[in-house]
Amino acid sequence: MSGPVWFEAGAADGAARTGTLHTPHGTVATPAFMPVGTRGTVRALDPDDLREAGAQMVLANTYHLMLRPGDGVVEALGGLHGFMAWDGPILTDSGGYQVFSLEPRLDDDGVTFRSTYDGSEVRLTPEGSVAVQERLGADVAMVFDHLVGLPAPRDRVREAMHRTLAWSERALAAHRSPDQALFGIVQGGTDPELRAESAAATAALGFPGFGIGGLSVGEEAPERNAAIEAAVAELPAGRVRYVMGLGDTEGVLDAVARGCDLFDCVWPTRLARHGKVLTATGDYSIRRAEFTADDRPLEEGCGCRTCRTHSRAYLRHLLATGELLAYRLLSIHNLAYTLGVLRNAREAVAAGRLDAYRVELAAARARG
Repeated sequence: MSGPVWFEAGAADGAARTGTLHTPHGTVATPAFMPVGTRGTVRALDPDDLREAGAQMVLANTYHLMLRPGDGVVEALGGLHGFMAWDGPILTDSGGYQVFSLEPRLDDDGVTFRSTYDGSEVRLTPEGSVAVQERLGADVAMVFDHLVGLPAPRDRVREAMHRTLAWSERALAAHRSPDQALFGIVQGGTDPELRAESAAATAALGFPGFGIGGLSVGEEAPERNAAIEAAVAELPAGRVRYVMGLGDTEGVLDAVARGCDLFDCVWPTRLARHGKVLTATGDYSIRRAEFTADDRPLEEGCGCRTCRTHSRAYLRHLLATGELLAYRLLSIHNLAYTLGVLRNAREAVAAGRLDAYRVELAAARARG
């Protein structure tokens, strides 16, 4: 045990592993998926929905919350845990991804960008990001990083990697909260050599956990897997490894097999709002006319509240008529499915059969 957040490794199956992430607001059995509550809420869902679906830890976003309602407001209302009525662990993204998507003015000190809400000019630095996250009160904060879209020239990827390392040192120096852990972030694009260099240098800074960032931004799966392998090889076994922004079934299981522990993505809930249903026997659109009078649940054998209660016909009707309940019910199912994939992966690793589980699931999903 060391600090407010620490990782305890469990069973191993090749490079894959189970573990327990200890935080001030509870433990997280890993490997685990974190639903994304960007603005202090997972869209269309409340905390009870998340708990029932199997969520252990959620993610919120520094960039959006510092702008609305403001990190000072959140702090005054009990921090994120009190503000959003979630008593479990919370991780906050530093805002690096959102700033990257806004194409800000960037220099070695930080970035300047326009608010997506009112167009006002905003300045964010490594120290500023840490201060905001301390006020938000998450269990885990992330360093402010510089990432680039892929593919990108190697020199640009290297520059961003070194800037992230410099910003990481500044973030560590600025971090003060005794009840919050600050995690480092590994960059380096899809270049295994740069990934290894970044991971080794970030590990040397002594963070209690590590994000593997800058992926799921346009690269192919084999490139992503090679980058993850290179990073994991240089990260300490006794610290948690978090692949940022990864949430599709195949991608998550690829990373679990390579020794990664935490994941997050808007994928399950965003797809739900567009009518895409995720299942262990293949994904499909509930909008299809064939489901107009279909009395089956979204997925046979699924124990989520949506599948226990409602038919495909009803859910298709809700979506077709623009009823907001559709977003909630479909999101509940897609999250329950995704969280279930990670729960099954934990069980498979503990039983020494992760490879078999991956093969079986891939075959079932391919058959549809």
